[in-house]
Amino acid sequence: MPTYKIRGIDVDFPYEAYDCQLVYMDKVIQSLQNKCNALLESPTGTGKTLCLLCATLAWRKSLGDFNTSRTEKGEQVAGSQSLEGLSQSKASKLPKIVYTSRTHSQLRQVIRELKRTIYRPKMVILGSREQFCIHKEVSLLRGSAQNNACRFLCKKGSRRYCSHHNRTANYLKNNLHIGDEPIDIEDLVNIGRQFGPCPYFLSKELHLVVDILFAPYNYLIDPGYRRGLGLNWENSILIFDEAHNLESLCAEAASFDLHPGLLTACISEANNCIDLLSNREHSNEKLSKPEDFAVLRALLLKLQKQISEVPINSKELGFTKPGPYIYELLADLNITKETVSKLIDIIKFAVELLQEDKLQKGLDNACRLQSIIDILNIIFRDNGIAHATFYRVHVQEADTNAADVLKGKASRTLSWWCFNPGIAMQEFSVMGVGSIILTSGTLSPMDSFAQELKLDFPVRLENPHVISSNQIWAGVVPTGPSGYFLNSSYRNRDSLEYKQELGNAIVNIARIVPDGLLIFFPSYYLLDQCIGCWKNMSHGNLTTIWERICKYKKPVVEPRQSTLFQLAIEDYMAKLRDPSTSGAVFFAVCRGKVSEGLDFADFAGRAVVITGMPFATLTDPKVRLKREYLDLQAQSQRQGYKGLKLPVLTGEDWYNQQASRAVNQAIGRVIRHRHDYGAIIFCDERFAHSNRQSQISRWIQPHIKCYSKYGDMVFMLTRFFRDAAISLPTNLKSIKIKDMGNERETQYPLDKSYPEKILTLSAAVDRSYISSSEVKRSNSSSHLEVLPANRSSLSPFQASNLKGSSDLVHYEKKMLHFGRKITQLQNHEVIDLSGNSLLDKKPRKEEAIAPCSIKKRKLLNTELDACISNATEIASGAESSELSYPLYRTCLGKHEKPQISDSRSRLSAEVSALPCKVDGTLQRGDGEFLSQKSEADQSSVSGDEKTKGSSFLIQVKKELSATEYKEFVGFMKALKSKAMKIGHVLQSIADLFSGPERLPLLRSFKDYVPAKYHSIYEQYLPTNG
Repeated sequence: MPTYKIRGIDVDFPYEAYDCQLVYMDKVIQSLQNKCNALLESPTGTGKTLCLLCATLAWRKSLGDFNTSRTEKGEQVAGSQSLEGLSQSKASKLPKIVYTSRTHSQLRQVIRELKRTIYRPKMVILGSREQFCIHKEVSLLRGSAQNNACRFLCKKGSRRYCSHHNRTANYLKNNLHIGDEPIDIEDLVNIGRQFGPCPYFLSKELHLVVDILFAPYNYLIDPGYRRGLGLNWENSILIFDEAHNLESLCAEAASFDLHPGLLTACISEANNCIDLLSNREHSNEKLSKPEDFAVLRALLLKLQKQISEVPINSKELGFTKPGPYIYELLADLNITKETVSKLIDIIKFAVELLQEDKLQKGLDNACRLQSIIDILNIIFRDNGIAHATFYRVHVQEADTNAADVLKGKASRTLSWWCFNPGIAMQEFSVMGVGSIILTSGTLSPMDSFAQELKLDFPVRLENPHVISSNQIWAGVVPTGPSGYFLNSSYRNRDSLEYKQELGNAIVNIARIVPDGLLIFFPSYYLLDQCIGCWKNMSHGNLTTIWERICKYKKPVVEPRQSTLFQLAIEDYMAKLRDPSTSGAVFFAVCRGKVSEGLDFADFAGRAVVITGMPFATLTDPKVRLKREYLDLQAQSQRQGYKGLKLPVLTGEDWYNQQASRAVNQAIGRVIRHRHDYGAIIFCDERFAHSNRQSQISRWIQPHIKCYSKYGDMVFMLTRFFRDAAISLPTNLKSIKIKDMGNERETQYPLDKSYPEKILTLSAAVDRSYISSSEVKRSNSSSHLEVLPANRSSLSPFQASNLKGSSDLVHYEKKMLHFGRKITQLQNHEVIDLSGNSLLDKKPRKEEAIAPCSIKKRKLLNTELDACISNATEIASGAESSELSYPLYRTCLGKHEKPQISDSRSRLSAEVSALPCKVDGTLQRGDGEFLSQKSEADQSSVSGDEKTKGSSFLIQVKKELSATEYKEFVGFMKALKSKAMKIGHVLQSIADLFSGPERLPLLRSFKDYVPAKYHSIYEQYLPTNG
């Protein structure tokens, strides 16, 4: 396991780190050492979570030992020490790390990453009773009913005392090691079922003595949850992972909407409480008077009347007042900060009474009155009213039918909206928190984040990806096949010409992109409008646009109802597996479930199409009031700055950045790991503007190109996927669903016809330009123009009629999939990144936009690249999978005389005769790929040379596994068939020979590399002898 010294801290990392991972860990440690906040963006697939854990825990370990129950010698501490002893230890006084994420499924993944590290801090994960409870009756309940039942059973003196709760303290006393190894919710539940202690209270007891605590966001955002933790917040470290939605979550958690149906239900429940208490003969409770519930019902009825009498002059605008108006409204009900606590106690007792009655009757135990408690806690937050200035009171007509209005039913919603998400975050500064780290794969644009959360973030990072430039294609398509501008703005989106042009553009994209294609629309409205148009519109009485799309990709449309979402995912996966098609297309919306919670890795998402800017509806009251609030804040700030040009966030800035962030979220569905590849297609002319591109994630920006001609885009996109199918690995087909409660991953083996599909399809589209009589070369472009998709002369492509397509298929059959093997180093050395490290170097201009690749493995030999790039397709007479290539053929070009060292010729001779184990079967002839001489030349190889080559190959087979040896053979076959550049082959072989135990192989293989490429291969050799 390599160790990197970063800012004086030794960080143990499970693998050899990429440059961008080292930069990320450097920023984390900088934030921790300087006790400042950090805003860190790193694309999915760059190992962000692993870097965050390793850097944070390495810094924490540098301050002192972890608070585990074991000594440095590995001996367990005496049981008499107990949790109290651990809580009073020196380690417990050190900063506590609170690691939060949006969902428990995301936290489950974080804990998996923790298990891969060398660090073993004392840890625990917090959750709700719904996730932890193992009581046979209480575990069946939900929400407040479950919480109240649990509290009742845990009361001392209760007739039905919970046995699990009773066993918790004794179990912890005898098992201080709990939490020394990473444990998840399922682990704690299993402990409870096997040994008896309550998992919920087990986690609550442990969280006071741990070094790192894992929990959902609400444990930090919600004041009530935060107070319940009882932690010492001084110098603590707060981490918000997957924080791209944090600002909206903070605002929503501090806001409420009191709908008319909810208020009516609360009035009915208050009335039921009166009847329930009146029928009871005996009650010893202090709050057991029916008069209390009568008062509660009267207050709710008066509130309903007040809301109905608010003057609304415009249904669209509603009724709006400044935030403090809510206190005027409640003061008429005699609800103030002095009386609110008594009212909350009355409602709490009413909730318990109702839930007990429903439980006895076997009815739904949900209680609407609980929402009134939540609303009062928001309004009288921390027993104060100063926060009201960040709010707006809004009353609007709810959607009701005419019958309800005639019956006099309530039809208005009372809202109190928070427009300052920083209200929750600012409290941490007062509490003395050391550092707050916000991180995600898509935080861009960052400016609004810092300004919205009202926190200073001195440390910021927009990290590049670990992929190479040949793994991503990004382009802006301002016009469609007919030259009509693509623009989904409000003024243009309903035009028939726009919808037809977009549909025709998607037809061509669906024809080019292999396997999964994701198409994101700005809204459900535009999605429905376009699909409806495509299904009904056709040209020349031929097939409709929708039918032409379906010819190449089986469609799936994201449903509005969340209950149908899982069925849509299963449908998409089934259509992807269908061997009779070239894949599936998922029509979705930005900010929808598809754009937020799914991992479309590898085949599941080879391209994403953005059809426009997902601006929020301007007439939406919440959006309108948010913009007005920010404009007033910006005006006030400018006056306070007195001429200083400091950044302020206006309503228009926020409006644009929210749309850009939604685009970045959708884009992030593709290219999910180091070996993935895909395309990003912007089908809206507005993305051609520099101000729009500047808000796209930084790692994508260098790759974006604007194609003024649609044909140029089709040509380049076709070439990208054809090259990718040849030179890039294709992993198992998998898709991860992260928002279904439990993350699931489904994998499918590659379909045998998959390479043929890609290459035949790509070749067909590419050849169409050449064969069509209407295609012409442009004087201003070196690329070829393609016929518009709406031209009737564009007939379906038949791959079987194309010259060379069979060659391409034959070519792909000979490719062996490969991948970079990450090897853990046994005897590692400390790599010092302090001082004059790569973090301190200023990149040259040409390097500033280069994507992050594997450390110190950049190909500089442009002459070689140019030579190899001229390699053409395999000759039509090439033979099939046995690979009996003529020995005189080379990978250097048709007319160039190869330059081969004697050592390489020795290896060539031996490799031809050496059997190769592939899939458990010994096969001969797999060594012929190394031959670079004619048959006559081979006869001159001496016996000693053969012996040396044979010895080397035997050593290779001994050190490599069967799979790795197959990869080794495959790389050389690819080199022989001109499928890969020499630089890529040498890099891949160097990866196979990485690690201390294989260092002799890495050095010896240089003898078999042509002399002219020694300078390239030497880049992969260790520099320290």
